[in-house]
Formats: sequence, structure tokens, C-alpha cells
Amino acid sequence: MGDMANEIKLLTGNSHPMLARLVADRLGISIAKTMSMNYSNQETSVTIGESVRDEDVFILQSTAPGEINDQFMELLIMIHACRTASARRITAVIPNFPYARQDKKDKSRAPISARLIANMLQTAGCGHVITIDLHASQIQGFFNVPVDNLYAEPSVLRWIKENLSSEEAVIVSPDAGGAKRATAIADRLGCAFALIHKERPRPNVVGSMVLVGEVKDKVAILIDDMADTCGTLAKAAETLKSHGAGKIIAIVTHGILSGNAVEIINKSCLSQLVVTNSVPIGDKLERCPKLSVIDISGTLAEAIRRTHFGESVSYLFTHAPV
Repeated sequence: MGDMANEIKLLTGNSHPMLARLVADRLGISIAKTMSMNYSNQETSVTIGESVRDEDVFILQSTAPGEINDQFMELLIMIHACRTASARRITAVIPNFPYARQDKKDKSRAPISARLIANMLQTAGCGHVITIDLHASQIQGFFNVPVDNLYAEPSVLRWIKENLSSEEAVIVSPDAGGAKRATAIADRLGCAFALIHKERPRPNVVGSMVLVGEVKDKVAILIDDMADTCGTLAKAAETLKSHGAGKIIAIVTHGILSGNAVEIINKSCLSQLVVTNSVPIGDKLERCPKLSVIDISGTLAEAIRRTHFGESVSYLFTHAPV
């Protein structure tokens, strides 16, 4: 990795400086100097403090609840600044893809905002995207540039193997949409699988829940791609408990935990919620004793390194870097 520092330029927005530092440390490079500030009218201004001419540039920007639009705008401006400064290739590293749930026209006059986000990234000058556990993998098809959708699955499997015994475990998907993600993990662990079917009267509100499968006296592991308001997780945990599950653990990739999610988790019958650090956690670890974090900076760093050197990234779909 000796000459890496001269070749990879890693920039970061203001959304998740801690993750950017972890990724830079893994790569053995320092984060490129940039300055991002808001004018008094709240316009974002970005200055790039070193040359990126003909460089391979990676811009890391996740999205944290409450500031998604500002952070996405900052990312667009940083991409555009690099393109204007003659960067050879610009890769946006967006662990938690914004607007990913607005990926289809599910009612009249509904926007497909994830497609708009894809257009904006490309218009700004983004030539490649790296993300983690896209809410719907078809979003890759909204882009005319390559999208590497990495999976947290290898890291999750490692966590389960290190912390639980898979003999008494059952993997549970809290909804039909996540069944594929959960069955993949159940297959790799060689353990049972159960599914919760939920009726949603309207977005972010969960109606009744029906369990398909056997969880009695098992360690039920709920698997999902994101925990936002955590209403679904709490209700799913309740359903599992009523069917006699012993211990209930939730493992989700993006711990968005917006609104009063922490209070909902603390009150719920979940014994643990495990998230990756794809989204900044802030003070939630202190406020939520049930919360644990899996570090996925290794996966991102390795994806950046492999992209830079033109190596295959698909190795990361099944292996978590040490």
C-alpha cells in the first residue's frame, strides 16, 4: 500500500467524519483537505484545499436524519467542485442512500425520488457509486454509471457467529420485502427462518402482524436493512414474544433511529439492537443500553482500494475484511 497516498484522494462531507476517519486509517491515507461552510443565508460553499487534477477521487457522505437534504446538496457540490477541478474519476461513497424508500410509484402522483437522486448525482459529475444494502437493489438501474451495492451480510454473519450460537437461533424477516435478505443469512448459518407479514394502513404506521414459522424457545434474530422510527421492529418483537420466542435480537444495517426511536427500543421487548456505523449514531449509544455497533469501515475501505486498483469487488459480497 506504499504508493496509495499519492493515488487515492478521499474527501468527506460533514455527515459522518468518524466513518471517514476509520476508512482513511484502514487505507493508510489522510483525508484530503476540504472546507465546507454555510453562508449566513445557509447556502453551502465548498473549497477543495489540494489538487485533484487527474486523480481518483472518492467522496464519502452518508445521510443522517434531520439534515439529509443539506448533506446531499453538500455532496453534489463537492462532486461538481472535483469535476470542475479536472478529477479523472469521481466516486460517491454513500453508505446509506438517501430517498431509497421512494423507489416506485406505489400510488397516483407519487414521485420516484430515488431516480431523481440518481439523476442529480450524475448531473453533478459522479461517475461511480458505492453504497451499502440499498433498500431496493433495482435502484442500481436508475443510474447510467456503475453502482456497487455492498452487503453488510458478511459482517453480520461474523457478529452472529462471535456472539450467538446458531443452533437455537431462528432468523426472522419483519416483512415480506426483506425475506430474501433474511433467508440468505439463515442459509449461510444453516438455521431456521420465519417471516412476519404486516399490513400497513399508511406509511410509517403498522397494522396487524402475522407470524409464519416457529420461534418457540428460540433466539429470534430480526434482520432488516434499516431501522428508522423502529415501530416495525418493536411490533415485530412483540409478535415474536407472544409466540414464545426466548430472546429477541434485531440486526439492521442502517441505524437511522429518527424521532423517538431510542425510547421505543428501550421500551420494547428487544434485548438488543445491533446496527452498523453506516449512519452516525451520535449520543444514541449512551441513551440506548440495548444498542451495539458493527464497524463496516473495513468493507468500505476495501471496496475503495479494489475499485482504485481495478480488482473485483464481488469478493466483499461473501467476505468481511479483517
